[in-house]
Amino acid sequence: MASFPYSHIVCKCNLVSLGEIMYAIEHKGANTISSIQQLTDAGTTCGCCISKEFDVNEKKLDLYLTQILDKFNNESTNK
Repeated sequence: MASFPYSHIVCKCNLVSLGEIMYAIEHKGANTISSIQQLTDAGTTCGCCISKEFDVNEKKLDLYLTQILDKFNNESTNK
C-alpha cells in the first residue's frame, strides 16, 4: 500500500479523510468497519470505499477502509 497523507479523502461521498479514520482507530477505539462507519460516516452512503469488492464498475479509489484497518491491526500486532 502506498503512503497517503492524512488529508487524503478515503470516502468521497461523505468527505472523510484518512486522518479522521486514523483518529477513530487510534483514539476512539474503532476496530471494525462498522465502528469506523459509526464514528466517521465513511462507507455509509455508496459503500465503494469499504473494499475493492464494493467499488463497483471501474476501480475509483486508491485506498479502502479494509486496507486501513488491516494495516493498523498488523502494525499493532507487530509491536
